[in-house]
Amino acid sequence: MKLLVTGGAGFIGSAVVRRAIAAGHAVVNVDALTYAANPANLDAVASNGRYAFEHVDIRDRAALDRVFAAHEPDAVMHLAAESHVDRSIDGPAAFIDTNITGTYTLLEAARSYWGGSRDRAGRDFRFHHISTDEVFGTLGETGKFTETTPYAPNSPYSASKAASDHLARAWGETYGLPVVLSNCSNNYGPYHFPEKLIPVVILNALAGREIPVYGQGINVRDWLYVEDHAEALLTVVTKGRIGESYNIGGDAEATNIEIVRRICALMDEMDPAGAPRERLITFVKDRPGHDLRYAIDASKIRAELGWRPSVTLDEGLKRTVAWYLENRPWWQAIQERGYKLERLGLKAAG
Repeated sequence: MKLLVTGGAGFIGSAVVRRAIAAGHAVVNVDALTYAANPANLDAVASNGRYAFEHVDIRDRAALDRVFAAHEPDAVMHLAAESHVDRSIDGPAAFIDTNITGTYTLLEAARSYWGGSRDRAGRDFRFHHISTDEVFGTLGETGKFTETTPYAPNSPYSASKAASDHLARAWGETYGLPVVLSNCSNNYGPYHFPEKLIPVVILNALAGREIPVYGQGINVRDWLYVEDHAEALLTVVTKGRIGESYNIGGDAEATNIEIVRRICALMDEMDPAGAPRERLITFVKDRPGHDLRYAIDASKIRAELGWRPSVTLDEGLKRTVAWYLENRPWWQAIQERGYKLERLGLKAAG
């Protein structure tokens, strides 16, 4: 199968590209190479004859039409998005532009490609729209998100992703575009751009800097190892039923403070510093509109497609810490470009 992957130089996208190439698929990576994208994420596959890169913004319809015509993909896996909640609080416009307008433009390009000729209209083509559990809002102490949970986004980021989900579904219902959707829980693992919780904790702990924890650290997330997610996404794009959505979770709930303490303990074990890293934990002002808890019910994808996570949270965190310790040039290059692990998302809070 030839896959057109948008955002393939990003964290999750690059994991999908690497896994797809390893599974024997051909991949066309469409990426605008914005701040969180990193071509180094794809060094392992860059010279593979089944891999192609197109430096294209998904808002550029003419460029997308050219890419579709040149490569004739069998499926689209749409991962390109602005994804950091804190950044969306400070600057929501980019999220509206990329996540909503960009998705609309890509859907229209895919619709034109798929239905533009008699030959293509009869092909087994599909458009896989990849999203987040954050579109469902927040949970209390009990319950889990299912595929039928009402949408209730609470941040500019999650609202923009909710809108893109609705666009994808509507293009399936109105125009017959063969759409399948998935919503995932919090990803973590190698190649994670250092602005999200886990890489920030690792790098601050390594440098002996304060480790910021929002509020009291009681917010709960379901943690999904990125390689497991990549495998799930390839399962959905190849086997998922058209018109359906699938929730993908790691079955690994933990509070933020639990995650931070586990990482500190791993750092003390794997890179001793002479004093416990927990001393660096600093509770800071909470994020505006911070959702209390996310949890995924992934029974549908297990029952229908046979996928389940294979990496436990303990094993995934150990692998992740080891990767950052063993791949210092990767994150040092990001820091040298000017990224200093600064706190974002406080403008709305004054």
